[in-house]
Amino acid sequence: MKNLLHVVGARPNFMKMAPVHAAISAETPFRQKIVHTGQHYDDRMSAVFFEQLDIPVPDINLEVGSGSHAVQTAAIMQGFEKVVLDESPDLVLVYGDVNSTVAAALVCSKLQVPVAHVEAGLRSRDRTMPEEINRLVTDQLSDYLFTPSQDGDDNLAQENIGPEKIFRVGNVMIDTLVRLLPRARQLDPLPDLAREAFGLVTLHRPANVDDPRMLTGILAALEEISRKIPLLFPVHPRTRTNMAAVESGRSDHRLHVVDPLGYLEFLSLQSRAALVITDSGGIQEETTYLGIPCLTLRENTERPVTLMEGTNVLVGSDPGRLIEEVTAILSRGSKPAGIPDLWDGRAARRIAAILAEKLS
Repeated sequence: MKNLLHVVGARPNFMKMAPVHAAISAETPFRQKIVHTGQHYDDRMSAVFFEQLDIPVPDINLEVGSGSHAVQTAAIMQGFEKVVLDESPDLVLVYGDVNSTVAAALVCSKLQVPVAHVEAGLRSRDRTMPEEINRLVTDQLSDYLFTPSQDGDDNLAQENIGPEKIFRVGNVMIDTLVRLLPRARQLDPLPDLAREAFGLVTLHRPANVDDPRMLTGILAALEEISRKIPLLFPVHPRTRTNMAAVESGRSDHRLHVVDPLGYLEFLSLQSRAALVITDSGGIQEETTYLGIPCLTLRENTERPVTLMEGTNVLVGSDPGRLIEEVTAILSRGSKPAGIPDLWDGRAARRIAAILAEKLS
């Protein structure tokens, strides 16, 4: 019987792994183990997601914690190398574009263990983003590249990756959303806010939250926007620390800053929001599926399908542009949008079927 390892380390990984693990359990004879690198070590950012997504408790936790990109990646490689040598997996599945993803792929490549990359082929063309480096390296080292959309296939072909390695399966993040949306809609996490139209905000990327001048400008724009529509802002731990350093005391009660939310609570609010302001990649996809207007505080995106077919609009690093786009949505509504091909809740089943065929 084949042995598979799933490597996860951050919240987006958990959402992507959950349907794949379930589909492999249901449709193949393979044995599976979950390796949590501990890249996200705060329970608010990690443990609650395993519970809500119905993911088994990880078999192994490397508990690497925080550190610079080099320190964290090296610590994951050191810990994961021992896991691979002990477990002798037939395949290692990695997810997305975090440090855990590239670290595991590097270890497997050195030890000649096949790698499957779920969410392969995404490109922002911006190598100042650590995630872009992780994506490029992981895809070059992987044996199975499961892409969410046609642009992923095209990017891999341009990088001279053989077509026999590329499999367009759809978006596993949407699998999780489709499965849990009915449960999420039964929740009423913030009933006082939900009685009126509101916007939802998430920020975590260093370019937005680590630069005091940029963060100050964004917060000022959010305060102005909150005079038009109340905003809910679940704050990433690092973002909260940085906000405390730049704020002189906000008085506008319509900008509601709260602790991080569980997946179900966040999805419940996202599905009801009038608009979403974010710098997250996954939220660009979820809002596209849900048909919620999305304004992304980035100069580029590795998910261009959300711009071309979905509800996403890039507003760059200009807080003034953000205010303008929110005003336009409130007055005219969102741009016309649809759901990309194969974003149908069955991507993980396609992955399981491919692996059953290839590893038999």
